[in-house]
Amino acid sequence: MAVVELKNVGKQYPGADELAVEDFNLVTEDGEFVVLVGPSGCGKTTTMRMIAGLEEHTQGAIKIGGRDVTGVAPKDRDIAMVFQSYALYPHMSVRDNMAFSLKLKKYGKADIKKRVEDAAEVLGITNLLDRKPRALSGGQRQRVALGRAIVRQPQVFLMDEPLSNLDAKLRVDMRAEIVKLHRKLGVTTFYVTHDQTEAMTMGQRIAVMKDGIVQQIDTPNNLYQQPSNTFVAGFIGTPAMNFLDANLSDGRASGQDFGITLDETRRQAVDGLGRVRIGIRPEHLHLPEAKTPESRLTGTVEVVEPLGSHTMIQVKVGESTLTAQIEPHQRVAMGDTVSLTCAADRLYLFDVETDNALVGIDNGQYDEQAA
Repeated sequence: MAVVELKNVGKQYPGADELAVEDFNLVTEDGEFVVLVGPSGCGKTTTMRMIAGLEEHTQGAIKIGGRDVTGVAPKDRDIAMVFQSYALYPHMSVRDNMAFSLKLKKYGKADIKKRVEDAAEVLGITNLLDRKPRALSGGQRQRVALGRAIVRQPQVFLMDEPLSNLDAKLRVDMRAEIVKLHRKLGVTTFYVTHDQTEAMTMGQRIAVMKDGIVQQIDTPNNLYQQPSNTFVAGFIGTPAMNFLDANLSDGRASGQDFGITLDETRRQAVDGLGRVRIGIRPEHLHLPEAKTPESRLTGTVEVVEPLGSHTMIQVKVGESTLTAQIEPHQRVAMGDTVSLTCAADRLYLFDVETDNALVGIDNGQYDEQAA
């Protein structure tokens, strides 16, 4: 186990005008599970490869367990990686695949046997040790890849989208297994994914990246309730947050086919502004049982998606299309005109010029210093 420190870390590829990763700063807790998440090309895999030593960082410093690893070869950094592809040797048994790196380091036979069998027991693959990879399912192969990393007993695990080749149900099962495995082993772990659901359900802290720049590093709950800007707000959460640009006047935020009364906290946050960008999560939009003229968003239903426990609808409000989560007993059809409402304390507010957050939910006024 080890603390990993990234101080002003950056990467610029030869001939490139812009940095692939810019000014990345993070200090992990010992044994922490950190997720790097963002769209393709945001720099998350490059960051992980720099920690591993597979890419040379061109700015800043990286420390693992207090040791500056600049110029240290990957094999000497005491890390273990799990890749998107299982990268198993097809001609070797599961046992030999897991033991291979230990044999290269000339560990004793008894030590290798114990490490492999202990890892196999933890992963529930003891009965598969004598099989070849071709005789395994995708989930079993992923467990073997994890086992190959575990036997090395590293200071840090690095996982680069390890579940992306699995089907949807198996991904859910495996991410739960990885979380339980991390809890059992207590090894500092970096996990790269583009799937924000994976990030939210697995990470103790999450670094959200865009265009090589860290937008926010925080706990899943804080990212959801107190996003630092519209990118984080729109990226975290499924379905994505709705956004509306509104004019401000006398404590009201209004636009085409909608008008919302702001509470005192939000009035203070927008004091002196003429316009504001409103964010509303789908689960906070409701079809009221009674008319509430003070806060309304009126539009036409374009899509209805019954999901059993709830129904998702898409409503055209002015020039915007909003997604709302309604109760299954509330019957609407495509083409219906509906009025949606949202409680004032469930509104997110953002500056229309900078996209920075003004107000999140639950914690009131957003504190940029805390970000």
